[in-house]
Amino acid sequence: MNTKTVDIIGAGLSGCEAALQLAARGVHVNLYEMRPLRSTPVHTGGGCAELVCSNSLKSTKPDSAAGMLKHELSALGSQLIAAAYKCSVPAGGALAVDREAFSATVGSLVAANPLITKVVGEVVALGPEGQVCYVGEDETRHEAKQADAVMFASGPLTSDLLAQYVLSLTGSDRLAFYDAAAPIVMADSLDMSILFRQSRYEDNGAGDYLNAPFTREEYESFIRELLNADRVIARDFETKDLFNACQPIEEIARKGFDAPRHGTMKPVGLTDPETGKRPWAALQLRAEDAHGSAYNLVGFQTNLTFPEQRRVFRMIPGLKDAEFARYGVMHRNTFIDAPKVLASDLSLRECVLPVPVFVVGQLGGTEGYCEAIMSGLYGSLAAYARITETELPELPAETAFGSLVRYATSPDTKDYQPMHVNFGIFEPLDPPIRNKGQRYEAYAKRGAAAIDEYASALRQQGIGVADVPEA
Repeated sequence: MNTKTVDIIGAGLSGCEAALQLAARGVHVNLYEMRPLRSTPVHTGGGCAELVCSNSLKSTKPDSAAGMLKHELSALGSQLIAAAYKCSVPAGGALAVDREAFSATVGSLVAANPLITKVVGEVVALGPEGQVCYVGEDETRHEAKQADAVMFASGPLTSDLLAQYVLSLTGSDRLAFYDAAAPIVMADSLDMSILFRQSRYEDNGAGDYLNAPFTREEYESFIRELLNADRVIARDFETKDLFNACQPIEEIARKGFDAPRHGTMKPVGLTDPETGKRPWAALQLRAEDAHGSAYNLVGFQTNLTFPEQRRVFRMIPGLKDAEFARYGVMHRNTFIDAPKVLASDLSLRECVLPVPVFVVGQLGGTEGYCEAIMSGLYGSLAAYARITETELPELPAETAFGSLVRYATSPDTKDYQPMHVNFGIFEPLDPPIRNKGQRYEAYAKRGAAAIDEYASALRQQGIGVADVPEA
């Protein structure tokens, strides 16, 4: 019987995936989560794997980097990607989830596993032997028994005390950037005589998105008010403060009056049925739950004050009387400088503790929901291999996550910022393919073969691929 134990700090996407993967291999897991004892600026409860930004896990198209990553997750027995498909809501070519159902499903998997002990408490440090030190629900400090390995999965909203400890442990400068979440509006407050349902470039069916069409005059008025609106953080942001994937809509507009119209508000691929023409600009709204009772303003992350969000966003056609289920919020994200700190198995290269320490998820320098899930999965394989003295097969660079790990942990990577999987960091094809569509198809075909070989190697090494629970 396996008597090994791993302490995982954080019950988000990466932490829950890692816990379930280790438990599937007979490892005891102590899963520490500070919520609801200590909350964050954006979380609403203490549930596992709570999504606080978008509810979209991005494209499912097999010839996209995001689609490749989903295939890799499924091939390696990801518990959370299976839960995401189970809790999916319509989103065109993307995988979006009912976030409450998704969190509840993951929470049930964690609670039902006898090898996982969830501990509510704020981890503040590790002791000299690597034992977890935390403040429990009784508001007193506790010191746990030493585990065989420790995994930090506390995410971009790691508490200040723990972040300071991680800083002292890694010995490198902590990097921070500001991240923003988009507002959510109630469906029954929207004017459906103005909004129309359609997915870009798709005319087979009603479409999975609601679209708010702007005339040129409406767009220009909206942008002027957006630029003049009061912000929570009043100063203009420097480029280094903001992660590009979550730029507030007002910061995008600040870069150029038409910048939103060529980005998140682009009208391409849409036809307003009222006019039979492409609108000047358009905002898309995506269902937040399976019932379509609330909608997310896609790409409208914001730093505006709540009253200004009500005033300005109600200028959007069809949102004149919008009721906000959640206002957009902005918060600081924290991550380590992975290329300087992490080895290719996501462990700390240099560590004074007598137990191996792994850093996964967004704290470890990857960005994106599926990236966090895969980071937890891969980190769990690495931790299992380390504590059982088993050789871990190298993750192929031809895979989507393999290319990201190689980039994120290479000492040659400079000025690192958290990154999604993308074809820009893939191993080049030999021979090269000039046509983009054909090139992406070739990446996908090569990656699928590589992940299948990797799964086979895991089985041969006795590490195995976890069985996914039936929906």
